[in-house]
Amino acid sequence: MVIWIILALAFLVLIITMLGYHQVSFPRQPGLEGLENPEAVQAYDRIGRWPQFRLLRRRIVFELKKHHPKGSMVDVGCGPGYLVADIAEALPHLHVIGVDIAEEMIEVAAHNLSSLGLSEQVEFRRGDVQKLPFADNAVDFVVSTLSLHHWSDPKQALQEIYRVLKPGGQFLLFDLRRNGRRLFYWLLRFARTFVVPVALRRINEPIGSVLSSYTPVELEALLSRTPFQQWRIKPGLGWMFVWGCKG
Repeated sequence: MVIWIILALAFLVLIITMLGYHQVSFPRQPGLEGLENPEAVQAYDRIGRWPQFRLLRRRIVFELKKHHPKGSMVDVGCGPGYLVADIAEALPHLHVIGVDIAEEMIEVAAHNLSSLGLSEQVEFRRGDVQKLPFADNAVDFVVSTLSLHHWSDPKQALQEIYRVLKPGGQFLLFDLRRNGRRLFYWLLRFARTFVVPVALRRINEPIGSVLSSYTPVELEALLSRTPFQQWRIKPGLGWMFVWGCKG
């Protein structure tokens, strides 16, 4: 009897996995850039401390290290600043600047890092990705995570990143992909129903971010219309990394 129960469960897991591996397909529904709701800001700050987001940041730092960053690094859409802290601690030779369009986020990020002893290595500035607060050819590396899908004019944003990067400078974007695997979408649906804070459910997160994200093909077309000549996209289960270099 026990063996039949085990076989039935194994078969059920196999079916769910097979069905969940198919890609989803949705029309893109653009979201809003920036975040001004104080309750949502606090909710993002809270979930940023969850273990799964710590693991995600560790994965992003691991990917960054592959590109041997040096000099100055700007985190565009830095949110509550946890990735800025992780980058600064993992790569102490970098000067890291967190930029966010929401003043509330900048205040939360500065508070979160105030006790970490990183004041000489880290700073925060309020700024829009379409008008970054830097001179031409001023920074060595730009990173942005889970922000691309909110940019109202992504072509202009990428051109702005190109402007502020030094020759040979690099960027790394991490974002959701709208045509990820069905299993990943199911997991997000489950999280939205049972895990995500109420303040974020009210703004339809994280499903809203998936629906406003791009597919790798769409992103390829977008990048081809920018000044960047060197770039590549690495898709994952429900996300993608995008790397590029200013020639």
